[in-house]
Amino acid sequence: MATLICRKTSGLFAPTGSFHFGQDVARLDLAPAMPQLTILYDGACPLCLREVHFLRSRDPRGDQLAFVDIDAADYIPADHGDIDYRMAMARIHAIAADGSVLRDVEVFCRAYALVGLGWLYAPSRWPLLAPLANGAYDLWARARLRLTGRPDLEQLCEARSKRCDRERCQA
Repeated sequence: MATLICRKTSGLFAPTGSFHFGQDVARLDLAPAMPQLTILYDGACPLCLREVHFLRSRDPRGDQLAFVDIDAADYIPADHGDIDYRMAMARIHAIAADGSVLRDVEVFCRAYALVGLGWLYAPSRWPLLAPLANGAYDLWARARLRLTGRPDLEQLCEARSKRCDRERCQA
């Protein structure tokens, strides 16, 4: 938890490095903001990185969205809904502030809504379009690695396992 100390100057409180407490000092404890949605993404995927950069640009305070690179050596599934590397690489996942796990198109619906662009994905929830949107995402998820010039999921999992044996990360 961070603490902001302000000293009264000219009738106003202004931030100061001083830790004096008294009549002319105000103290405000600030808890770190919990993002509404934590998106798990593949940091080695160029299209995924483009999406992450776009969403970050739409959330300049960083209080709505957080991003976790599942390809990083320090990725720990237990800290992220027990979503292991294989699961996360196969389909997009996110963890809501309440701890619920979202997958597939629902991740994009929620993320875009949180940055003020929910209207872009709103049709994907309409009864007639939802099966089409989910089917299109399913095709994309199965072809993503190939389309971005990456090894298949089995090869990536094997390489991560070997890397993790050396670096002590979790496969």
